[in-house]
Amino acid sequence: MGWYVSVWKRTVLKKNSTMNRQCVGIDIANDDFQVSLGSRSSDGRLVFTPVKKFANVKQGFNRLTRWVAAEMDKDVPVVFLMEATGVYHEELAHHLHRIGKQVIVVLPNKFKHYKGSLNAKSKTDAIDARLLARFGVEREHEPWQPGDPIYKQMRDLSRYRVQLHEQRTAINNILHSKEHSHEVSARITRSNKKIIALLDREIHMLDQQMEQLVGSDQQVSKKIKDLCTIPGCGLITAAAIVAETGGFKEFTSTKQLTSYAGYDIVHNESGSSVKGRTRISKKGNRYIRHHMYMPAMSASRCVSEYKALRERIKDRSKIGMKAQVAIQRKMLILMYTLWKTDASYEKDHYQKKIAQAKARATQDSALEQLPLEF
Repeated sequence: MGWYVSVWKRTVLKKNSTMNRQCVGIDIANDDFQVSLGSRSSDGRLVFTPVKKFANVKQGFNRLTRWVAAEMDKDVPVVFLMEATGVYHEELAHHLHRIGKQVIVVLPNKFKHYKGSLNAKSKTDAIDARLLARFGVEREHEPWQPGDPIYKQMRDLSRYRVQLHEQRTAINNILHSKEHSHEVSARITRSNKKIIALLDREIHMLDQQMEQLVGSDQQVSKKIKDLCTIPGCGLITAAAIVAETGGFKEFTSTKQLTSYAGYDIVHNESGSSVKGRTRISKKGNRYIRHHMYMPAMSASRCVSEYKALRERIKDRSKIGMKAQVAIQRKMLILMYTLWKTDASYEKDHYQKKIAQAKARATQDSALEQLPLEF
């Protein structure tokens, strides 16, 4: 690739040019991670070390810091940049922050767009590590800070609840098939029912723990109560969305939020011949989409605004699920807005805004018709 500089050129560059920025790009996975140290000289040239691999455990973290200390320019600050890849990046990010390193965690869609701007067609862990290093060297980023512990605890409870629900659904499907099969042992049926009852008790306990956890923080409790004023949005849903977004801390726009949740729109059109269906990417946080499903179903039946939106999209697209996804997206944006503005849901808010706009237009028209006085 044109932007890569070999090791011997890097040595010459360090002797003849002054580096003004260094970044360790980290492409992380379940068992290991690959890194490359990138730097930029004062004349704009980029250099990168060969890619190194380390185990995604504490011993690997310590080897990483020793390797970076040996490779970096001691007179230039260095940052560590990685993607928010599921949960695999969390241990390393907290470790580096704990020992005083500057850490940057970028949303996957940001890195995807940057990579696309470079026309990098190949994808390997080594290439991504160098590209992440270049991303940190060329662009300005906000330093990452660990989220509030309460959001981490809320997220753990919420995700475990979803996982237990998924297991309950799977066991319930097995029970249904056994009950409708020929001469299945009663012991198997009793076992299925016993597992389902156990899962129900565990899910109920998780709900109680979530309520207690939310109630333990006055500010979080107040804000989540505001979200619960949205029709169809209960405490478990509101707490899950807040937990998955870390209190919307890293988000500065609704576009970032919808992309993170996988609600960003993917178009499939080219010229006059290709007219594919528009869809959402689904390349985002699946837990957010999971929790938005039922509130959107409820709101589409009970709230006139969402009901009208559902009918309008169904009439245009003939696809009921597309209408439901649009409502999920709209409700998520509403939750983000209420959280950021410390507001609660106001019924007929949009109708009131339209009425106010019409009243202002009528007033302006009346003023224009008044005779001028000299």
